[in-house]
Amino acid sequence: MVLLAFALPVTALPANYHDFADQRTWLGLPHAMDVLSNLPFALMGAWGGLQLLRAGQRRIGAVQRALSALFFVGLMSTAACSSFYHWAPHDAGLCIDRLGMGLAFAGLLGLAVADRISDRAGVASAVVVALAAPATALVALWAANMTPWAVLQAGGLVLLAALALRAPRPRALGFAIVAVIAWYALAKGLELADQPVFEWTQGWLSGHSAKHVVAALAAWPVVQALHRAAAVTAPLGAAPTMR
Repeated sequence: MVLLAFALPVTALPANYHDFADQRTWLGLPHAMDVLSNLPFALMGAWGGLQLLRAGQRRIGAVQRALSALFFVGLMSTAACSSFYHWAPHDAGLCIDRLGMGLAFAGLLGLAVADRISDRAGVASAVVVALAAPATALVALWAANMTPWAVLQAGGLVLLAALALRAPRPRALGFAIVAVIAWYALAKGLELADQPVFEWTQGWLSGHSAKHVVAALAAWPVVQALHRAAAVTAPLGAAPTMR
């Protein structure tokens, strides 16, 4: 991925990248739908954190708990950073947006690797992505080259697809990686169809706003897996009951 990031041609940010389809203001809030549609990221992050607390330590190892927590913190950071960017879209704000996304990527990819390979590999993957994501975001800002960021995203999806072919490890969270990929791919499609979706819905919802909601749903398989773990885990210290 590093070799590809430097070997592929430089890709500049399109001149009209920040001109999103939905420019409406609501109650003084500029680009209101693109800002408010980030709320599902925060909701999924909070919900996932709650399920993680309920699951306890009997079903989920310490490393997977830590990586899950990183993922949910990343989701809430994405909500804040993306809202900041869409309030007044500009290049520096886009970099901040990607910093929040980078935390979520690191947590998710690390969790998937720990789920299917090993805890040590999961931690290593999370550290690499946590360092690479801000680096590629800064390259896009300072060198006007989006290629490294695109390689990071595409490489992450390829890694997830490869991991989906492996069975979860014993005591792993076992979340549905294919479902994560499907939600994220749909979100990217909506992002590319920003204006057509806005016209198709007769100005009710743009593709970019819908992208935020759908991308947040990519966290659902992880939250669902934690919910299953919480449902079968007795509270710590609870006495067994007789039936």
